[in-house]
Amino acid sequence: MKNEEGFDNEQDLYGFNKVIFHPLFNKTISELNELNIKLPTYPVSSEMDFNLYNYPSSGKLVSSIEEFKSYKLYPERGEELLSKTGILGYDESINKFIGLEGTAILTSHSLVLHDEDDYLSSNFLTFYFYTRSKVYANRTNIRYSQDPETDSKKDYIKDRTKFIVNNTPKNSIIFIDGPLIGGQISNYTVKLNNELLKKNVIPVFFVKNSRSNLITEHIKDLKGKYNSDMHWSYKFLKKGERTSFFKYEDQYNPCNAKLFCYLKTFDISPQRIEFHIDVFKKYGNIMLEIMNLIYYLMLVQGNLKNPQIRPIAIAEMYARETLKLINLNKLMNELGIMSTLNQERFGWG
Repeated sequence: MKNEEGFDNEQDLYGFNKVIFHPLFNKTISELNELNIKLPTYPVSSEMDFNLYNYPSSGKLVSSIEEFKSYKLYPERGEELLSKTGILGYDESINKFIGLEGTAILTSHSLVLHDEDDYLSSNFLTFYFYTRSKVYANRTNIRYSQDPETDSKKDYIKDRTKFIVNNTPKNSIIFIDGPLIGGQISNYTVKLNNELLKKNVIPVFFVKNSRSNLITEHIKDLKGKYNSDMHWSYKFLKKGERTSFFKYEDQYNPCNAKLFCYLKTFDISPQRIEFHIDVFKKYGNIMLEIMNLIYYLMLVQGNLKNPQIRPIAIAEMYARETLKLINLNKLMNELGIMSTLNQERFGWG
């Protein structure tokens, strides 16, 4: 499909136009059936939102690696890069079912490839059941958990890492929804970054709705004037501009280091764009063009209320649609669990 600098054979695309089920998917459902555990009719809306995770306390803002100013973006240059390399986006969609015996999490991981004429998708479906009951958790595929929220996030991030690494073609750029470094996910996302670099893949991470004040607390002229970095960058930038790149690193773990900037597409809160420091060392010569590409793909998506890069938006759509391939009503009827009072009464979904 691409020239010798990109992916150029069908083997690179073997993972696309497929829906893949986790090996334990059916086994988990079978064990719930054997225990006469039934799921509620309607799922609770759920997201694996890591955007609000704070930086580790050992982290610090090192410096701006460019002149501290705003930089204009050029979408036409981004469009040129689009024709030269493979472009992918990742997102997920989640259904959560809360019952008396425990919580079930049904997740669709979605990876899309910007093909020459269309988008090709690969989706990975996982199904886990978490319970505080050791009686139920004696079974092989039912998970004992005192904190299902935390444990489900760990399972999610492990599955995401393996899925993306195994299905991303070499010599490409992948846009991933969520932060690179923050909270309990840092080790997993750094591992993901390293594995992709081995395939000459450039991972780019996107953060929305962050409360971070890393810049405004460490730059003297900004301190105490803004509620957050998002607040500052919204006031500082015009549409179609980005801030300078800033460097962040963990004082005790040098692997947790990144470059980031804020980008404003429309008259709405900017997004934070993040690269691991090793990505910049290897591909720093094209980082400016990647920023132009990001701006172009946000303009193409054209959502004035929720600006989002198009490959991630398409991946989100595929993730939601793939969940519909599961006949949820039939699944619920076969599995049996008395739903909690509020979920059944209000029909959350």
